[in-house]
Amino acid sequence: MQDTPLQKSELKKSCINCGAELVYAPGTTELECAYCGHTQKIPPSESGFEELELKPYLEALGTASHSETITMLHCKNCGANQHVEENYKSLHCVYCSTPLIIEDMYKEDWIVPGAVLPFQIDQQEAHRRFKKWVDGLWFAPNNLKKAAIDPQNTKGLYAPYWTFDAQLYAQYSGQRGDYYYVSVPYTTTVNGKTVTRMRQERRTRWTPVSGNVSGFVDDTLIKASQQRSGVIPQKIARWDLSKLQDFDSSYLAGFVTEKYTIPLLEGHVESNEEAKKIAHRWVRRDIGGDTQQVSSLNMTLSEETFKHILLPVYISAYRYKGKRYNFFVNGQSGVLSGQRPYSFWKIFFFVLAILFVLALIVLFLQ
Repeated sequence: MQDTPLQKSELKKSCINCGAELVYAPGTTELECAYCGHTQKIPPSESGFEELELKPYLEALGTASHSETITMLHCKNCGANQHVEENYKSLHCVYCSTPLIIEDMYKEDWIVPGAVLPFQIDQQEAHRRFKKWVDGLWFAPNNLKKAAIDPQNTKGLYAPYWTFDAQLYAQYSGQRGDYYYVSVPYTTTVNGKTVTRMRQERRTRWTPVSGNVSGFVDDTLIKASQQRSGVIPQKIARWDLSKLQDFDSSYLAGFVTEKYTIPLLEGHVESNEEAKKIAHRWVRRDIGGDTQQVSSLNMTLSEETFKHILLPVYISAYRYKGKRYNFFVNGQSGVLSGQRPYSFWKIFFFVLAILFVLALIVLFLQ
């Protein structure tokens, strides 16, 4: 294969002292050498990240000015497309731990990330949280405990997402509901006698309404990758996007970067569905009252822009009896979520122990 120049997102930086590769130090704006401890400042961006106009990309599927070629490895087991930094000597899929074959590397075009959210906690802290979680599990199999010992099983991943911005305008018609209460008689029996009493019942007064709402929809976040399994759970998929940084490949050093597998067009369709939900919330707020009914809503979006962004997450993949499990840590907030197996034998002997204790109690009472 003919050598091609490294692109913006594949540039490597070497330590000026020892020549080793520099990696990003989470929670800082520095690159760090793991061998001699030398640090190098990541220069701040002067331009800020750019919102790309959506329409030209949907029509032409990208433009050369914001696209480039990147070296990728495809996981044949779970479908993830990963760009693995050089310092990961053991090439295994970050999602499922399936070995990746270096000879299978290939070049592929992608829309250059417009922004990146740097890791704020390091691998040791992520692994410490994983181990603490494992240690607190009841009936966990022994090999899961062993998996928690090796920090190399916890890898940092920059996951791809689309964000969409737009001006939203919507016309609506519907009804506003205001609650009111009326006194209603009812009969009951007291001391053997039938008596009539009053109670309050809630009713709704409906009023026809129509109008329009408008506003700016900012950073609608849409997942841009999809695997057959090992999907990042919604529980940890919350990031503070106000901390996004202008894309610089320095932040990727030492981590795996996943390429999007959900195309921009599909992401845009999903973002429109999210925009409709936002429009419905705005309409209900605009209608007011105690409850609302929206009978028609005509929404239009204009001045649409998008970004391809990379968001940080740590993943541990482990197997138990042929089944794969994943554990996830949000690389910014540290929020965690995990799948766990159960040991049949530990549960079996625990139940036997309970039955044995109950039998002893019965014998003692007799």
